[in-house]
Amino acid sequence: MPFQFILPTTSSFSFSSSFTCESHPSLTLNASTHRGVVKALLKKHKRLPAASQGSNLPLILSDLNGYLPYLLAIDAGLGNKLVSGEEVSVVLTSTPAIEWRPTLSDHAVPGKQISRVKIQSLEYELFFVLSTVGYTHTLLARSSLHPLYVTSGAPLSTQARTTAITNATKHLLDAASVHDYLARRAESLTTHPPCSDIAQSTARAMSLLALAEATLLAVLKDDPYPAVIAQDRNQNDREWMYKAPEIPKVRAHLFARLCLAAADHAAQASSLCQAQGRGVSKLNEGLLRYLEDFRKTSRAKACRFFGIDAELSGQTGSAIGWLRCGLQELGVESKEAKKGLSLSRMKKDWTERREDKKIERGTNWGADAGKLEETRVIEMLETKWMKINDTMLTQPVPSPGTLIAGLPSGRDMHTTKPYQVPELGRESLEAMRAPPDRLDDFGDERLSSDDDDERTAVAATPVGAFPGTQDQYGRSASAQYHDRSSSAPYDRSSGARSYY
Repeated sequence: MPFQFILPTTSSFSFSSSFTCESHPSLTLNASTHRGVVKALLKKHKRLPAASQGSNLPLILSDLNGYLPYLLAIDAGLGNKLVSGEEVSVVLTSTPAIEWRPTLSDHAVPGKQISRVKIQSLEYELFFVLSTVGYTHTLLARSSLHPLYVTSGAPLSTQARTTAITNATKHLLDAASVHDYLARRAESLTTHPPCSDIAQSTARAMSLLALAEATLLAVLKDDPYPAVIAQDRNQNDREWMYKAPEIPKVRAHLFARLCLAAADHAAQASSLCQAQGRGVSKLNEGLLRYLEDFRKTSRAKACRFFGIDAELSGQTGSAIGWLRCGLQELGVESKEAKKGLSLSRMKKDWTERREDKKIERGTNWGADAGKLEETRVIEMLETKWMKINDTMLTQPVPSPGTLIAGLPSGRDMHTTKPYQVPELGRESLEAMRAPPDRLDDFGDERLSSDDDDERTAVAATPVGAFPGTQDQYGRSASAQYHDRSSSAPYDRSSGARSYY
């Protein structure tokens, strides 16, 4: 949590090849310049190791926000609209041909990289750029939350934990605003999008998902149990030697309703994504599975908080029943339901160890939307409360079905704010009234696609070559002898080179 998006990549494109601006002749050149920087950064980001991509995200977001005003100015100029109080006149000279590689659409052939889509509209170029902005905000939220789950270093202080969650919440709300703006803008389109990544229903689903994730973060900020579980698994923690973990009382009923609201948002997002259909328009299974897991995790958290509320009131039996409701939502069997050796329990333990390794490496962690973490918390509370109930209170434990039927409605914590569309300043527009000082040749760049890079890398390294020796393959013996002889020391007395 949050979802690990993969940023799309794009081909080179020269705006001057398809647009001319009579009022501001340098507008197309500046737009191509900023787009070229974004293209290069996205390609570089894709090649970075997964553990090193987090530090590159702020630069990508900055350059995307730097490119957007020029793209929006050209789009406004096509409709003869004002930009910062000035009239911009842009004329379409030829149909643009731009390529983007989507990342949310399903792979037609498993294991093969999805092919790029060709767009011939500036509107869909804007959609891809804005969706990339939303993905980047979500990835920045992931980067902020990652230290909370790492157990190899010192535990975070309460202030550092709150700061990380606050920053992540801000990025998620910004992502929700961007996707909501895209969904509203797509309502006026009459053409069919080239792929599901920029469809109106997908943008609405991503806005709901970001809002749901921000809602759960509002609960996480005051939820002490995940921190206690992480502290218990941290081998570097020494606080347990002299101090028991503090578990303050929480506003359990309020948190439960917030979790139910997050589950409702995730259910709506899942329904919108599954409505895309099959084939080319289908979204990938990883996203669909994450949405369903997020819904289950949110409902399980709500059941846990209802259990905490019951336990604070002295109803330990009902509290245990709520915990078993949470395990039922997660699809996990209770420890009391089946004791002894169980294959499902062995599989769960193996999954936990694998997830811990992913967190330490910082690669593809949280793909289960927090199901594993919530399972650990519920099982800890169930063991504790069962011991109390078996030895002291002996209250009856109600069945999960009777408790689930009485779930209340959810309560929203955040609202999606309108996205503030960036605009070019008046000074920048005035500077672009001058003619361009160079040619707009950004469409002629070499290696504009990822496929070209892959073919070049394959051709450069022969099959079976030892790493670092590819330059020695395909050369004649005489050439290698010449290199060897040219580097041998020269004997002035005999006039020959010595090799011994």
